[in-house]
This record gives sequence, C-alpha cells and structure tokens, in this order.
Amino acid sequence: MKQFSQEFIFGTATSSYQIEGPASVDGRTPSIWDTFSYTPGKVLGGDTGDVACDHYNRMEEDIQNIKNLGVDSYRFSIAWPRIFPKQGQYNPKGMEFYKKLAKRLMEEGIKPLVTIYHWDLPQWADNLGGWINRESVEWFMEFAKKCFEELDEYVAQWITHNEPWCATMLGYHQGVHAPGHTNLDDAVKAAHHILLSHGQAVRYYKSEFAGQKPIGITLNLSPVYAASETMNDQLAANNQDGYLNRWFLDPIFKAKYPEDMMNLFSKFVHDYNFIQEKDLQIISTPCDFFGINYYNRFLIEYSAASELLFKEAYSDYPKSGMGWDISPNEFKELIHRLRKEYTDLPIFITENGAAFDDVLEEDGTVKDHDRVDYVEKHLTVVAELNEEGMNVAGYFLWSLLDNFEWAFGYEKKIRNLFCRFQNAKKIYEK
Repeated sequence: MKQFSQEFIFGTATSSYQIEGPASVDGRTPSIWDTFSYTPGKVLGGDTGDVACDHYNRMEEDIQNIKNLGVDSYRFSIAWPRIFPKQGQYNPKGMEFYKKLAKRLMEEGIKPLVTIYHWDLPQWADNLGGWINRESVEWFMEFAKKCFEELDEYVAQWITHNEPWCATMLGYHQGVHAPGHTNLDDAVKAAHHILLSHGQAVRYYKSEFAGQKPIGITLNLSPVYAASETMNDQLAANNQDGYLNRWFLDPIFKAKYPEDMMNLFSKFVHDYNFIQEKDLQIISTPCDFFGINYYNRFLIEYSAASELLFKEAYSDYPKSGMGWDISPNEFKELIHRLRKEYTDLPIFITENGAAFDDVLEEDGTVKDHDRVDYVEKHLTVVAELNEEGMNVAGYFLWSLLDNFEWAFGYEKKIRNLFCRFQNAKKIYEK
C-alpha cells in the first residue's frame, strides 16, 4: 500500500466559465468564451456556458459535495467579467460570490486554491486587442490586485494563470478556443503578455502582501517523443516540445525564450520588439510552487506540410475519451525532467483526470472502471515520485463536476467523480 505524508494535499478543481452559469446576473458582462460559444460552428452542439452546472446558484450544494468527497482543498477560478464588467469599473457584487465561496470552504475545513485567470477574458478587453495588446498586463494587474485585496485572508494558495499555452496557442494560433484567431504572431505576443502579467502579479503580491500565502502558475505540460530515430522525426519532436513546453518553461525558469523556437517562429513573427528590456526578468520572478496539469504524452513525426514541421503520429497506447494516450509512465519521466532541467520548487499536480464514455449497467449505475484505473495509476506514480524525493506536494483531480468542456461543449463526461476518487484514494494512506 502506497503512503502519502500528512502534509500532502488531495483536491479537486473547476474553472469559472465551465461551471458557474448565470452569465448576465449581478453585473457580469460577456467574456470571450460567451462570444465564442455563440458563434455558429465554434462549440460542439452549439453549447454555451449560460447555465453550465449552475454553480452560481448551487454553491452550497456543491460545497457539501466537496466536503463529502473528503478532499483537503478545492481549486476554483475567478470570472474576470464578474469583477470588472467594464474597463476600470469594479463590481463589488461579483466579488461577494467568491468571498462567500472561500469563507464557506474554510468553515468546512477545505483550503481554497484560487486561480485568478482561467481563460474568460472580458469581451471589453478583447475589443481593445485582448492579450495581443501590451495594455492587457495593466488590465490584468487591476483585476489581480482587487482579488488579492478582497480575498487574500480566505485563500490558502494563489495561481496567477491556468495553462497559458491553451489560452494563447489554442486561442490565438489554432483558433479552436476563444477568441478564435489563427495567427502565430498574435499567439506569441499574447503568450508574452500573459507571462509578463504573471510575473508582475507575483512581484506585486510578494511586495504588498509580504508573500504570506504561496503563489505560483500552472502550465499544461506533455512529454514529447519522436515516432522513430530518424533525424526528421527527432527534429519534429523537438519542435513540438518547444511549441508546447519550452516556450513557457524557459522564460519562467531561465529568463529566456528558446532560440531554436524563435528561429522557427520567425517566419510568422517578424518582429520580437514586443519583448522589452527587463520583461524576462519580471517573468522569471521566483514563485513559491509550480502547478502542472498533466493528461497525456505526445508521439510526434515529421510533416513538411505543417508550418512547424510536426504532426501527431499513430500511437497504439490505450486512449481516453478525448483520444489522448493514457501514459502514466511518461508522467513520471516528465517530473524527472523538470527536476533535472528547470526547478526544485514544490510541484502541485493541479489537474489530472480523463473523460471516458459511460458504460451504463443494467441497474442504472455507471461502474466507471476505466476512470478508477486511470486515477489509481496516476496516483501511484505520484506516490512513487515522492518516494524518489521529487517533492510532489499535492494532487487535484479534474474535475469536481460534469462541465462545459470548451470546444467540446457538454459531450465529454467526467461522471461519478465522488465514487471514482474515493475508490482510488482508499488504496492509499496518509
């Protein structure tokens, strides 16, 4: 039987747009995801977050479910358009919701882990250029400062940004997430400004709040493997690793962007002057912990038809309902790489989980064997990593509830979290 220390944190996670619903009450204005989801053809089935899980109205019920689940912490995010529905206009009514949520969690003995930005940029900000506009750093700082001022006494840990790769490369380059751009130049500028706003927020918090609570950032990371030993496939895997992982890891931990990727991007990014003096020093401001969202590995092969010269290769690994490789062993290799090349900060697995097609039994129950197996395997890896001294301080299962799964709408199911997580957890001791 694997064991975790008493200090190890088990948690679960959500994000504001994916669960809250009531998109136009108490002063909230549209985010880029409201606009994107209402654009025909952008979200499967035409689904939107208008209602979602109705968490805004069912907060107390959801808190009791978290309590019944028996976790130590709950990770949630703040809806920027609830807090600043217009540029420069603070909305106290929107903040009341998060104050009540954080207070009630504390009363129930559950530590709030708050993510400031989880992709729901206000539409007013997008109208002014969004993350492509360097002024977005100032807008974010106004938002972050208000969150710190109003919520810090109730928050156990802060995360500045969730998955800047998704917010920028999926949103500004591939166009499959809001705001739906398809321009790598836009994406690289947006990524820089998000990272700069992260560094500014960490500096401000440590200066003005004396660093009294841990603060960090969460990246989605996937280990990348070449489909063969050929030079072309090795090059392709390097490019994918740079695009997905190193473009964000290097500035945060090494105060530089990877030069090979700057050269590769230069066909599309014609001027890097948006990277100003001292920006990288700000971006690399030391954090207190490092959050990782892990779901799968990538197997990559060369493709001359791709603008970045790579594409996914066929993999015979078992797949989740998202079509992603189930790859717990590569999860372990990723953590070892991070320890060797990047950081000795405490690591929190801030998301891990899997969608699967439900298998309905004759008695109407969903046994969910695949998901129980998935969670057990990844928790086992976490336990083994800690036995090896890798200092993984916590694990947050995605997600608390079935939710709006971005461009997939409500198709992908994560049902039976309570049963699934409890069944997996009981093979461990704290």
